[in-house]
Amino acid sequence: MATVRVRQHVNPLANKYQTPASPLEWEKVYAKPNQPLHLDIGCAKGRFLLDMAKIEPNWNFLGLEIREPLVVEAHKLRSELGLTNLHYLFCNVNNSLRSLLSSLPTGTLQRLTIQFPDPWFKTRHAKRRVVQPELVAELANYLVVGGVVLLQSDIEFVAVEMRDRFAAHPAFQKLGTEEWLAKNPLPVPTERETSVRSRGEPVYRALFVRREIVKQE
Repeated sequence: MATVRVRQHVNPLANKYQTPASPLEWEKVYAKPNQPLHLDIGCAKGRFLLDMAKIEPNWNFLGLEIREPLVVEAHKLRSELGLTNLHYLFCNVNNSLRSLLSSLPTGTLQRLTIQFPDPWFKTRHAKRRVVQPELVAELANYLVVGGVVLLQSDIEFVAVEMRDRFAAHPAFQKLGTEEWLAKNPLPVPTERETSVRSRGEPVYRALFVRREIVKQE
């Protein structure tokens, strides 16, 4: 089989990525659709979620990725392993989140990870970064109170931007008093994290909890 070449960076503002994903029929996606859901935005090859799904069978896992060939390959591996609590979806999360999550069984989205997203270094490309204020606001609508958000990057300015955008929303509260979380609270690292740590380079991570917003009378 020929090796499929996959672009390292995909412009989410390109015309081909402007069609939102269709809503999912969750009862067809998961064997137990009412289990708590872990959403991984930008799941790449999906190996992180694959390992998580193995060790946490009482959770469902959904990986969203804009590079379609990676999703195709991830699905093949998931099918080979027969995992019924794991699903991958090709989509542009910045225009698909509402259509995907609005049909979720109530109270199921309990954990969110955004790990090592494309940095888009140039200022003029800032709108291509995945964590935009609109995305944070949308996630606040669906993550349950008490649900957690883990953000990670090996690029400091990207981590700062993600952290600050979640901190600016009243529904999210950063956990811990230190600037960055010292250890990954999850039992599985991504391939990128493993590579970065093996080189002795830092990982910048922040953990947030979804809190209840008290409305003013």
